[in-house]
Amino acid sequence: MADKSIFSRLKKLFSSNVIVRNVGGKKLKVRDTSRLQSVGNKVTMGVDRFSKVRKTNSNLGYGTQSQQNFSYQKNELYADYETMDQDAIISSALDIYADESTMKNEFDQVLTISCQNENVQKILHNLFYDVCNIEFNLWPWIRNMCKYGDSFLKLDITEGYGVVNVVPLSSYEMTREEGEDLEDPYKVTFKQDGGGGNVEYDNFEIAHFRLLSDSNFLPYGKSMVEPARKTWKQLTMMEDAMMIHRIMRAPEKRIFKIDVGNIPPNEVDAYMQAIIDKMKKVPYIDQTTGEYNLKFNMQNMMEDFYLPTRGGESGTGIESVQGLDFNAIDDIEYLRNKMMSALRVPKAFLGYDENVEGKATLAAEDIRFARTIERIQRIAISELTKIAIVHLYTQGFEDADLVDFELSLTTPSTVYEQEKIAIWQEKIRLATDIQGSKLLSDEWIYENIFNLGDTAWKDERENVIADLKLKFRQQQIESEGNDPAKTLKSFGTPHDLASLGQQPSEERGDAPVGRPDIGLKYKSTEHPGGQDPIGDKDLGKTYDRNDNTMKHNFRGNSPLAKENKAHTHKNIIKSLESRLKIKTKSVLKESLDTKLPTYDDTGGLLDENNIIDGTV
Repeated sequence: MADKSIFSRLKKLFSSNVIVRNVGGKKLKVRDTSRLQSVGNKVTMGVDRFSKVRKTNSNLGYGTQSQQNFSYQKNELYADYETMDQDAIISSALDIYADESTMKNEFDQVLTISCQNENVQKILHNLFYDVCNIEFNLWPWIRNMCKYGDSFLKLDITEGYGVVNVVPLSSYEMTREEGEDLEDPYKVTFKQDGGGGNVEYDNFEIAHFRLLSDSNFLPYGKSMVEPARKTWKQLTMMEDAMMIHRIMRAPEKRIFKIDVGNIPPNEVDAYMQAIIDKMKKVPYIDQTTGEYNLKFNMQNMMEDFYLPTRGGESGTGIESVQGLDFNAIDDIEYLRNKMMSALRVPKAFLGYDENVEGKATLAAEDIRFARTIERIQRIAISELTKIAIVHLYTQGFEDADLVDFELSLTTPSTVYEQEKIAIWQEKIRLATDIQGSKLLSDEWIYENIFNLGDTAWKDERENVIADLKLKFRQQQIESEGNDPAKTLKSFGTPHDLASLGQQPSEERGDAPVGRPDIGLKYKSTEHPGGQDPIGDKDLGKTYDRNDNTMKHNFRGNSPLAKENKAHTHKNIIKSLESRLKIKTKSVLKESLDTKLPTYDDTGGLLDENNIIDGTV
């Protein structure tokens, strides 16, 4: 009977290292958990440079001996990486790799999970943020991967619950075996050779983070500090030489000239040699063996010199000798810059250049470094995807739900994002100019500028129309309090305002044909102003009729009678006619008379005799 347990099914799921699922129609989605598509494995890529050094022609395959040879070389490399981590520059570079790869986005999230299935998204969020505690643990995982080239995590899996815990394993103890089974060349197993003995794990039980950039290091990854390993050794030796030189040659010394007096010339050399031996060497007796040895005394190198003199230079004299200057600083700077170039970290952010100019992140200063961080993030996401697939499969998810999700880490460079935005802005501006000039069709713009296929740009046009409908619905809800999707009516639009008052009344029914309702008729009983809105009819009745019993009639030339008559309708009209008819017949006659009338001003104010003379 076949084993149908969850662990046997997981083993079968990861037997090929490539998970393929149908996500709709003929569309497939592939999850390359071991990244075979990028670098392959030992079987497909041939012999690595570490194993073939110790192989004979009779053993060209991959067996136990080759694995042991490579493991031996791997541990030697790891020992160098441990020593390199003690260097200030390399240690800072490893910290920067981890810092830039685990930045938080604008929503304060390290890892972004995108999935159409809301249930799957919640499960993965619980896995990474609650179970794996990725906000804290992802930093050391990525740092160890950059340091050694590999980082191993053991997954504690419980049926029905998925991954309940992750445990980091030492890279020194782990061995990855692949291509050993001829019947199943893609089978991958892991062995741990630690203090508790040899333990073998299946592929789904280990998450192996590895930097696959060089096939010579397969089946392991290549450390980020490996290109700088040789330069680092040269720089270390150069720095040690500088320190030794400064200690031995830098101190200032004095020369004491000693007068030898009457010592015979043939004895001066022996005397001088005795002084030199005394200054540079001291007798040394080994306490265990009793052997006598003239040991080199470095302390005397920092002491003063004593020289004998005679004759004209007799007498005691003291002179100072300056220490030797070390001029190999340029060589050290050359090796240091070379090592920084191998680390791909701008030296401004390692404290060797003050021209930082207020950049927020390291990747903002160097776009090339941002691409390096993106490569590290893609490798980390690939292994996190494997953990997510194991978790979902254990909880019962299959088919498209097993692979239909995306994980992403925050892009470290804001400048890198701004460059992408600027490119899209230029494309939109170009498309707008072409549409305004009417030189090319919209189809050409979609296909050549935005690189959309025939079906894609038609779908986008439909989506634009759907967005316009949604925008109109939001405007109606905000301004009129009406939801057109529910009432199937609109209010306040220009069409609604133009047709206001012309729609059929609901009481009479919506007649599709016939003369439209003209509304209230002017000077009718239904009109708010009545039949006589301006009182025209009542005006004539007020002046012509005299049926008021309370009115008094005055006779004769009574002022009240004249006043009463002046306010009657007829008297007003006559008064206006008399005032308007100014040119009477007599006036016309006078105007036609050629003889002008004469006036006698004698005795009046206009008499010239009344003018007073101005002289006194």
